[in-house]
Amino acid sequence: MSWFQKLVPARIRTEGNRKSAVPEGLWSKCPACSAILYKAELERNLEVCPKCNHHMRIGGRKRLDVFLDPEGREEIGAELRSADPLKFKDTKKYKDRLAQAQKATGESDALIVMRGLLKGQVLVAAAFDFHFMGGSMGSVVGERFVRGVNRALEEKAPFVVFSASGGARMQESLLSLFQMAKTSAALARLGAAGLPFVSVMTDPTMGGVSASLAMLGDLNLAEPGALIGFAGPRVIEQTVREKLPEGFQRSEFLLEHGALDMIVDRRDLRDVIASLLAMLTHSARPADLHRGDTGARDEIGLDSAVVPQAGAAGDGED
Repeated sequence: MSWFQKLVPARIRTEGNRKSAVPEGLWSKCPACSAILYKAELERNLEVCPKCNHHMRIGGRKRLDVFLDPEGREEIGAELRSADPLKFKDTKKYKDRLAQAQKATGESDALIVMRGLLKGQVLVAAAFDFHFMGGSMGSVVGERFVRGVNRALEEKAPFVVFSASGGARMQESLLSLFQMAKTSAALARLGAAGLPFVSVMTDPTMGGVSASLAMLGDLNLAEPGALIGFAGPRVIEQTVREKLPEGFQRSEFLLEHGALDMIVDRRDLRDVIASLLAMLTHSARPADLHRGDTGARDEIGLDSAVVPQAGAAGDGED
C-alpha cells in the first residue's frame, strides 16, 4: 500500500475501489444512425433500429424462429456436412475456415431449411446465415435447398427463402457454381407443379445467389435498404470509372426499376407472406404471375402495395 492510500480514510478508499456492477452487453450501436440502443428492446424489435428503421443483419435460425409458428417445425438436411474434395487452401485451409465458422455461429453450414407452419399453413422455409462464411453457397447449401424444394413438392406446400449471401463459395470452385443450376432446376419443378415460391432478399443478396435462386420467385420481396446485385457497387465503380447513382443496388432502387414486387418491413413479413400465400394457393396461380398477368397481380394487391420508407442504409458489400 502506498503512502497516499494510507492517508485516505478506509470508507473513501473502499468506495473508490469498488467495481461497477453494471453488466456488459446491455447496449448496441446502430450502424446507420449511430443511436445507442437498449439491446433487449432491439431484440424485441427484430433487430430493426427504432430510431431510423435500419434493418440489421440477423442469423438464419433466428429469422426462421420469428417467421414460423412455434409448433410443427422439422429441420431438413441438418445432417449434411461440407467436404473438401479440392483440398483448397489460401491463407487458411478450407477445413479450418469451416470449423471456425461452425464454432462462431453454432451452425453446420450457411443455410437452414425447415418444414413448418405459418399461421397454421404448412410450408417449407429456408434462410441463409450471412455470418457463416458470408452466407456463401456451396454443395451443402445447394443440397439442403433442393431437399427443401422436394419436401414442398411432396406436401404440395409453398416454399419461402430468405437470402443473405455474398454468392458462390470460392473454396468449392466449380462445385459451388453447379449449385446455381441445381437450385434453379429444382425451382422449375416447383413452378411446374403450380406451387408458390416466395423469395425474400435481405442485406446483402449478391453474386451467384442473386443470379440464380433469389430472383426466381413467383413473388420477389425485399427488406428495406437491402443491397441486391451481382457485383458490388465499389467493384462496378472501379470498372466503369463512373460514380453510381445514390442508392444504386438498394432494394428501393430495384423496386423503382421493376426488379422487385414489394419491399416489406421485417416486422410485417409474417403477416404479409401469410396473406400472399393464402391468396396464391386459393386464387392466383404462380404461372399467371410469371407471365405478368395483371389481373392476378391486382388480385393480391401487388401493383397497389404501399411500400414502407426505408431508413438510412449501411455500407455496402464489394
